Amino acid sequence: SVAVPQPIADSCNELCARQCPDSTAFIQPPPVVVTFPGPILSSFPQQAVVGSSG
Repeated sequence: SVAVPQPIADSCNELCARQCPDSTAFIQPPPVVVTFPGPILSSFPQQAVVGSSG
C-alpha cells in the first residue's frame, strides 16, 4: 500500500519537471532563430548565403 503511492508521486514529479524545461527550450529557439536571420539576412545577405552554402 505504501509502495504504490510513492512511485506514482515520483512519476508525476518527473513528468512535470520534464515538461517544464521542454516547453522553455522549445519557445526559446524559435524566437532567437527568427530574430537572428532577420537582421543578418537584411544587413549581410551575401555573407548569409555564403555561410549557408559552405
